[in-house]
Amino acid sequence: MSEIIGDSRVITSNQIGLNEKLDEVVLKHLKHDFKKPYQTHTLEAFKKIEKWVEQQGKPIIFDSCCGVGESTYHIAKAHPEAIVLGMDKSADRLSKHPVDGELSIDDLDSNINNYQLLQVNLNDFWRLAVEANWTLSHHYLLYPNPWPKAKHLQRRWHGSAVFPSIIELGGKLDLRSNWFTYVEEFQRALQLAGKESQTDVYSAEQAMTPFERKYWASGQNSLRLICDL
Repeated sequence: MSEIIGDSRVITSNQIGLNEKLDEVVLKHLKHDFKKPYQTHTLEAFKKIEKWVEQQGKPIIFDSCCGVGESTYHIAKAHPEAIVLGMDKSADRLSKHPVDGELSIDDLDSNINNYQLLQVNLNDFWRLAVEANWTLSHHYLLYPNPWPKAKHLQRRWHGSAVFPSIIELGGKLDLRSNWFTYVEEFQRALQLAGKESQTDVYSAEQAMTPFERKYWASGQNSLRLICDL
């Protein structure tokens, strides 16, 4: 559910405040392992990129739900000491890197070669990374994944069965959305897992994603959550 303002969407929801089932759902997932079988394409992608990660021998950063990978480029540029994996489930979005965002081919610095874009299912990839004993230095979740209908709580990352894997991967978590309830729920889920976090209204001179650019251009704010996992 959303309404359009300009060229962007404002989240509307039939849910008032935090979801009434939030604590129950999060605690259930924290107590039980997520054992869904891995999808073949993600398993193969992980095995392939695992070799590259091992060869690099550098800190690992995840840019999850990276869309066209504009944010992945910016993160890689800001962290030359690390390698960055930009991941999205949509091959179509990834194929538009970088020309569908603010970046064009001419804008790319050819020296920025410390990132890779992967088409994967994150429910599987995060678990595979945990099994491989990866520990992240940073984890960015910049794509808004609100699923604003109350009945869709378990489609939000903090309400999903894979939420414990986000915590196990560690690192400094940076999550942003224009739906403040989504971020506030994530903060509560982290609290239930024994993790403290901070939130603040976020803006910057340069947007890192096409979504942020659209929000800010239409007068919407972003709420940012930071947590040292």
